[in-house]
Amino acid sequence: MSPRVTVLGSVNIDLVTTTPTRPAGGETVLGTGFTTGPGGKGGNQAIAAARAGARVAFLGAVGTDAFAPQLRDALEAGGVDVTLLREASGPSGVAAITVDAGGENSIVVVPGANAAMEALTDEELDRIAGSDVLLCQLEIPLPTVTAGAANAHAAGVTVFLNPSPAQQLPDALLDNVDVLIVNETEAVQLGDAALARVPHLITTLGGHGARWRGPDGAAVPAAAPAVAVADTTGAGDAFAGTLAACWHLGPATALRRAVAAGALATTRPGAAASSPTAAEVDDLLARHPGPNPARQ
Repeated sequence: MSPRVTVLGSVNIDLVTTTPTRPAGGETVLGTGFTTGPGGKGGNQAIAAARAGARVAFLGAVGTDAFAPQLRDALEAGGVDVTLLREASGPSGVAAITVDAGGENSIVVVPGANAAMEALTDEELDRIAGSDVLLCQLEIPLPTVTAGAANAHAAGVTVFLNPSPAQQLPDALLDNVDVLIVNETEAVQLGDAALARVPHLITTLGGHGARWRGPDGAAVPAAAPAVAVADTTGAGDAFAGTLAACWHLGPATALRRAVAAGALATTRPGAAASSPTAAEVDDLLARHPGPNPARQ
């Protein structure tokens, strides 16, 4: 049976500009393209988890603007249950993204409706408690994430947190997190004391893959297969969603599949749209088998 993953987080419309180089302060550059599409770390991770094979429900909010139906439709088309998706008066969340010729990006996020995700309803709490996994990020109010994690922990649900954008985390949240997913910059910003509070620490290493530290303190790496990078937008979300969806297979196997999903996401443009299917991950791993997972 596929795991039940609930994602509590943000959904945005992405306004993506491509340009040979990203502008420095005060500089104007000519772009080479412009697209719009669904994004937001929560929405991206929800679609990634669904494509990885999980049964996914999304808890978040869209606005009352013209982008809202597009965001709702994109989640549904990605295989995500949006039964409890909220509608908040005003604009939906927006992310302005600039991608350079090397595939690197700069992003400005305006929360919009995401900021209205407060005071979880009884229905939302019940959905979380009935899940196998709760996956959270920090693009909605921190008290909401803290409340969701506490509810999940009390119900025996495995709690994943991708603390991005990075900020200091209260003990009340960290003590309810089972799996913390950080990049190297976020790890430094959070500090060793915070990282040590969680049983499972996943550190993403860009093109070098990722590393898992379990409760016994031993580190298990997973190397990234070599791919042709086109756009790094959404790669971290593809990684997080796949990791949550595959955790029931064991941390080492889930890590390896997540690294492959993140690598594949860099080979195509877009955020949510770049997440691969389970079959695509299988194919990449078959072509780049690497070492067997050291342990589960």
